Amino acid sequence: MYKVIDLFCGAGGFALGFQKAGFQILCAIDQNEQVLNTYSRNISCEFVINADISTLHSLDIINLVGISNLPDVIIASPPCEPYTAANYKRRKKPLQRLYDDPIGRLVLDAIRLIGDLNPKAFVIENVKGLIEGDLKDALIREFEYVGIKKIYFNILNAEHYGCPSKRSRVFISNVELKLKREKITPDQYVINVLPENSIYEPLPNHNEITIMKSYMNKLAKLKQGGALVYFRSARGKKHPIRNWVRLKPYELAPTVMGNSRFIHPFEDRALTVREHARLMTFPDDYTFIGGIESQFDQVGEAVPPLLSYKIAIKIKEYLAMEEKISLQI
Repeated sequence: MYKVIDLFCGAGGFALGFQKAGFQILCAIDQNEQVLNTYSRNISCEFVINADISTLHSLDIINLVGISNLPDVIIASPPCEPYTAANYKRRKKPLQRLYDDPIGRLVLDAIRLIGDLNPKAFVIENVKGLIEGDLKDALIREFEYVGIKKIYFNILNAEHYGCPSKRSRVFISNVELKLKREKITPDQYVINVLPENSIYEPLPNHNEITIMKSYMNKLAKLKQGGALVYFRSARGKKHPIRNWVRLKPYELAPTVMGNSRFIHPFEDRALTVREHARLMTFPDDYTFIGGIESQFDQVGEAVPPLLSYKIAIKIKEYLAMEEKISLQI
């Protein structure tokens, strides 16, 4: 069984796809204790480490898992805040986001650990802003510095692979991730992935969400596709971030983010954490631990498990092919 180390593991969406594809999750690392509680509740993992990855040496990991137990695959989801256009406070120059922003530099720590641990395959997930401007060339140089010369910048849209919400991300890997697209079927649209009887179903993380009184006064008049709130983005006034959006019933949902809040297509209420999780393809038995805000963050910052599963299958095919080639030599 192929072994995986999960860096910046979050709530476990990335790991869940690999676990369902038959990989062993050997080790998971994150500095957020609440997300690790969620991870441990849902993912079978031998070593769960609460640590700041920027201070973690590869030898710390090797000493923990054992020199004979090194990973075949490393997956990583460094924080995206320094790179996303949704953050109007991000550094103006792309290279500053990678080299000057302490959080942005965590991408370099992912590359450092991948170089040290030398897995057969790796995948780093982030927003497309990570390869904006000069950043792509800078990342190529950083990978070359740790001895990795072949990398692919795979742009994958989750909605092309069965996810009922839009999500475009870059997956940087030593494997070209050419995945077979799937057409969205009627049962994948928004209204069909929301639980029936709404907040009355006995599902985890399916509690009523309080809406501010000022929003409630506008809610009854809000049309499908309309938004109650507009936030400033890094792309300027003409490209605001829309929030508290009333979903259109037979269309894809907008991108689910940590601060996203959606209004039900027909009911004057906010979607629950469980409904957000369904829009991200988490199964109903996947339980999120922590306060409501943390639960929303955990869902919105995850890799959709369905997309992760399809990436994992491609990685497994790659590893099997590499083993076959090595046996022939």
